[in-house]
Amino acid sequence: MFFSMIGMALAAASPSADAAIGRWKTETRGGVVEIQRCGASICGRIVTSDNLRTQPDLKDANNSNAALRGRPIKGMLMLSGFTADGDAWTGGKIYNAEDGKTYSAKVTPVGANQLKVRGCVFVPLCKTQTWTRVR
Repeated sequence: MFFSMIGMALAAASPSADAAIGRWKTETRGGVVEIQRCGASICGRIVTSDNLRTQPDLKDANNSNAALRGRPIKGMLMLSGFTADGDAWTGGKIYNAEDGKTYSAKVTPVGANQLKVRGCVFVPLCKTQTWTRVR
């Protein structure tokens, strides 16, 4: 009983999972990321991009970890580790395959069809993109 009450309280405190769940077009390079629930968190995988449409077997060649440079970009986990924080998801990580680095991240739904996705080397050195829902 106690644990189910905690579960209900956590569900009530978290942002609507549905607001961030779905496919999202990024601002750059024709990217599409699919965000889904991962336990109590959200996570996102790369579905496609301009580069993947011309090179479907593209590998993670710029990864700072040499052991990961052979993994495929398509389907790669690029958003992970978020915690519900009011109307946003915070404390997560975003991986940028273009430079092979991982940044701290925040995902904030803005209505039903937009997400603000912020990645930071460290605050205030951040960049924010607005992603648009793909129907």
